[in-house]
Amino acid sequence: MAAPIPACSQEDPMIPTDEQATAAFANRALLPLMVVVTLALGWILLPFYGAIMWGAIIALLFTPVYRRLLARLKWRRTQAALLTLLVIVLVLVLPFALLTAALAREAALFYQQLQSGEVNPGVYFQGVFNALPDWITALLDRVGLVNFATLQRRLAAGLAQGSQYFASQALGVGQLTFEFVTSLFITLYLAFFLIRDGDGVAHALRNAIPLAPEHKKELISKFTTVIRATVKGNLLVALIQGALGGLAFWFLGVGGAVLWAVLMAFLSLLPAIGAGLVWLPVAVYFFITGALWQAVALTAWGVLVIGLIDNLLRPILVGKDTRMPDYVVMITTLGGMVVFGINGFVIGPLIAAMFMAVWHIYVTTRIEAAP
Repeated sequence: MAAPIPACSQEDPMIPTDEQATAAFANRALLPLMVVVTLALGWILLPFYGAIMWGAIIALLFTPVYRRLLARLKWRRTQAALLTLLVIVLVLVLPFALLTAALAREAALFYQQLQSGEVNPGVYFQGVFNALPDWITALLDRVGLVNFATLQRRLAAGLAQGSQYFASQALGVGQLTFEFVTSLFITLYLAFFLIRDGDGVAHALRNAIPLAPEHKKELISKFTTVIRATVKGNLLVALIQGALGGLAFWFLGVGGAVLWAVLMAFLSLLPAIGAGLVWLPVAVYFFITGALWQAVALTAWGVLVIGLIDNLLRPILVGKDTRMPDYVVMITTLGGMVVFGINGFVIGPLIAAMFMAVWHIYVTTRIEAAP
């Protein structure tokens, strides 16, 4: 008797059905769609990337404060987040606003003095040249600077124009503009919601990262550690160095002490060379013009106090926590500020830390997978 013929309705499990083929095609199409919409969202948010970044950083730094308040307020999240935001305003925003107002007044006064001729950088520069010994002048002539008087005039004019430019820029920064107010509002607004709902956001991000749980933990730990160490360490060092430099300038009678202090604090974000770009030329000017005790005092203060702050605190506050060598921190900070501006002192070391963490995970995975 012939064997029964199998029914046509039975399907081979090895052959994909129409539903499975459709699902596979949908999954393949989902990844490009995710890339497109992610890039589109990034393009829309790009003008405010600095405000968004600092909102996330502030939320990360003040989350411990929020959790302490949350425990005392019997887990009322909105009230605890509002009180945390008030602490942020009192600790960060208000001092920054006062410093900005003082900087605006100082820059406005300095700019008026430049316009009226009361302060003339060319005169100071001319005095430096006149105070040079004859052997230095002869040496400069011998190496090719034959028209020394023309060089003096050009350098003096360039210095005057540069001083006017920087004074006008500082005046513009010191004034509250619409962009500044908008960025500040976005930063605080985003910080509030990230503080209140940060645990849910972090949980969603952890679920979205397609890595093993231990690798996710390593990356997130490295990210938070680098952010906290870089921001707290670099900003603290910059504030201390700027304050010490401004105090020295005020004591020595240098005009615009607040303006120079802010400039030194800004340049102190550059490791090793920052504040010296301001106080060292002033010390050289004192020395050449015959103000010897001012030159010696400023040099000693800059090397032994301002420089010591950078050499001691920065490796402890930044390099120790991030577990990155000092030269890596310095190079990535400089490169980040060249590419991203002022925000680069955070982004540069962060990218370097993520680079090292990802390569460590890759090498570890390869070693574990090897026979």
